[in-house]
Amino acid sequence: MSTTPTGIIGEFTDVNVVVQVAEKLRDAGFRKWDIYTPYPVHGLDKAMGIKRSILTYISFAGLCGGLTSALGLQFWTGAVDYKLNIGGKGFFNWQFSMPIDFELSILGTALFTVFGLFHLCRIPTWYNRYQDDTSFHKATDDTFVVTIDADDDRFSATETPALLSDLGAANVHLVHSSVE
Repeated sequence: MSTTPTGIIGEFTDVNVVVQVAEKLRDAGFRKWDIYTPYPVHGLDKAMGIKRSILTYISFAGLCGGLTSALGLQFWTGAVDYKLNIGGKGFFNWQFSMPIDFELSILGTALFTVFGLFHLCRIPTWYNRYQDDTSFHKATDDTFVVTIDADDDRFSATETPALLSDLGAANVHLVHSSVE
């Protein structure tokens, strides 16, 4: 069994330092890196250079799809397929279809939002390549963990650990994964 480098892990204890480290790693040109925190950190996504999510557009597409399907089904059944003249009313009146339109709009939005979120978050992901490292476990307790993947274009087995150490990281080490 040979080992290949997975990436580098560095530990931080100060939240303000982590935000500064995120800005410096972003400005240095790293693309495949992440920060694991024990609690949400305000402004960290901006410091990392993460763009806004497209989930709102996915949800809006679900709303439009649900509304269109509700109106289309009611129009087809009332005005095309099974015309009934009841009390001299029109074959399709949108005022009477509003409860169904509302409900199917909500249903479409909810379904698209949930499945869009699962897709964007890559759920289910059963394995994280750093999960067996003891430093990675500390991110759920009291430590901020920075990981830089080995397949990043700027990764160097000698320079990247030195960069993290210079930025104030403790316990900087290379993580290996076993390959069979």
